Amino acid sequence: MYFREITHHSPNFAAAPAHERLGVCFHHSVLDFDAALARLTDPASEVSYHCLIAPDGTRATLVADKHIAWHAGVSTFLGRTRCNDFLLGVAFAGDTHAAPLTTEQIASALEWLAPRWAAHGWTPACMTDHRSIAPGRKDDLAPTEWSRLLAAIVGKFVNG
Repeated sequence: MYFREITHHSPNFAAAPAHERLGVCFHHSVLDFDAALARLTDPASEVSYHCLIAPDGTRATLVADKHIAWHAGVSTFLGRTRCNDFLLGVAFAGDTHAAPLTTEQIASALEWLAPRWAAHGWTPACMTDHRSIAPGRKDDLAPTEWSRLLAAIVGKFVNG
């Protein structure tokens, strides 16, 4: 399955230091795909992801993997702070508390992950969601949707 990829450069990133690419933090944008793209490409928002995935599986690349996207804010993962520096940010358009991830969104995320998984030696322990790295401050993904996504990741890359 090959999902369409488009590029919408976000100005909201840091080119240095180089991104460490130690894993991925998954988010939901709350906004629909087009509204999220508008916000993420607005310098005033000061927010971005590396990738945004629409309900039909279309992916928008916003920030190159080698750069630091501004997606995690105050956060901690695996005993480290400043998760933006080492976790790539991938967001699903919409609100996972209001509607579940689509089959296409999950398949597109797996397709996006595939070349990076092997290249960076990732494991499921390198995957997280915003709720987990910023507890009490963020609530994305909905726990049931995070569980579905993580099960799909394990099924494809560990058990597949």
